[in-house]
Amino acid sequence: MSQQSVTILGGGNTAFATAANLTLKGFEITLYEISEFAKALDPIQDSGIIHLVGTEEQGAAKIHCITTDIQEALSASDLALLIVPAYAHKPFAEVCAPHLKPDHTVVLMPGTLGSLEWASLLRQQAIEGVTLAEVDTAPYVCRKTAPDTATIWGTVSALGLGVLPASETERVQTQLDPLFPGITSHPTVAACGLAAMNPVVHPAGVLLNAGRVEYSHGEFYFYEEGVTPTVAKVIMAVDAERRAIAKALGYDLPPANEAFHNAGFGPKGDLWATINGSLMLTRLKAPGTLESRWLTEDIPYGLAAWSSVGTQFGVETPILRSIVDIGSIVIGVDGWTSGRGVEELGISGLSLEALHTYLQTGQVP
Repeated sequence: MSQQSVTILGGGNTAFATAANLTLKGFEITLYEISEFAKALDPIQDSGIIHLVGTEEQGAAKIHCITTDIQEALSASDLALLIVPAYAHKPFAEVCAPHLKPDHTVVLMPGTLGSLEWASLLRQQAIEGVTLAEVDTAPYVCRKTAPDTATIWGTVSALGLGVLPASETERVQTQLDPLFPGITSHPTVAACGLAAMNPVVHPAGVLLNAGRVEYSHGEFYFYEEGVTPTVAKVIMAVDAERRAIAKALGYDLPPANEAFHNAGFGPKGDLWATINGSLMLTRLKAPGTLESRWLTEDIPYGLAAWSSVGTQFGVETPILRSIVDIGSIVIGVDGWTSGRGVEELGISGLSLEALHTYLQTGQVP
């Protein structure tokens, strides 16, 4: 049983599941939430216990430390896992920045290019030496199934990692492997951020099921019932533009159906076959409202960000743009201005060569 100390930043579904699972595996976990969202910790504050059920460890996980004091949280470990929605990346960066030291490694789980936004924010505050990283998906398919209980329905078997600077990849991968066995690496955080699957599947899938989501309040199984062969065709068209952006940056990313299979979500085949045959994905219901993270996060922080990168490097993205435009009407927020683009990512105006130098060294040329 390892006694490695790990700090988990966030109090949502995956943060709870990860804190409980790693605790039961023998890790010493400090769980932190921003004070404005401390209510998420209320159900476990007195007992310190998260009950975990499902396909991973099971039982009552006694969390080592539960806190809303960021200095205490970051002092507990030099490894911090940031497990929050993308729209919370910036608020957490602003809270964490004054307390980060050069020996800290912060891993965004997942990132969807968020590590680049963090790097830009830290540069603005003249904070140097912090290693940033992100993974391409959450480590588990999970939910809070009661205020003090998390359920894990499945584990990603090949979590993908990107590190900034990329020269630190081997060290960070070694650091994370005991926590998430089988973790693999992408060449850079840009490749990792473009390998995220949620923005590929969620916006197109939810918008094409918008009437059903509203009528049933999400009472249907999204992947099993909502991702039909026709919906899968649209998702794969989104995916083709994502891969074209990656190609322009020099990365050959697998199509979504292969990525889902490689990560252990489902059997090999086309996207519909892989998803329909997934024991974990088919357990998930649709969001109960159209104002959910599947649109409010994955459109402005996923598709719009990717399209912004594509535009800078000469890639047309008409399908991404159409989904961002239509999705903006649905959620009542401009997906182009409410999330992040190349300005927020700190790469605006960089040539391809300069971008690769930055990704490798962490230093903007």
